[in-house]
Amino acid sequence: MDTAARDVAMLLLRAATQISEEIRRGVVRRGFSDVRPAHGFAFVRISAGDATVVDVDEHLGVTKQAASQLVEQLVQRGYVQRNPDPRDGRSQLLTLTSRGLACRLAAEEAAVEAISTWVPTLRKGGVDALRSTLMRVVRPGPIRPTW
Repeated sequence: MDTAARDVAMLLLRAATQISEEIRRGVVRRGFSDVRPAHGFAFVRISAGDATVVDVDEHLGVTKQAASQLVEQLVQRGYVQRNPDPRDGRSQLLTLTSRGLACRLAAEEAAVEAISTWVPTLRKGGVDALRSTLMRVVRPGPIRPTW
């Protein structure tokens, strides 16, 4: 067994968990205590534009029913609104409300704060080097929770 490869995998998973936890705490500190990390992952897809519930379920890797429930929570809490889809009368496009946009910004700020705590350990240029390395090895794809 390649213990170095196993260690890297476990460390990356732990780093993702740590960042997710820090983002959640930062979002709560900024006044958004009624959202969960799964909501934030939905915000990512909705923010990209032209998102329907089907797009959210594909992005999150969940059933349409689970995505519908999650979207309904976001609508009820004032983060998302439904709009008629001009391409398909049976479908609705999802957009972030001003509250949803503010929450997304709060999450982005919290993410930056989370990584900034690493700067003293990584030293000058370390964050850029880490970013460069990760960009070479991480494949593009959706950012979503593992269910």
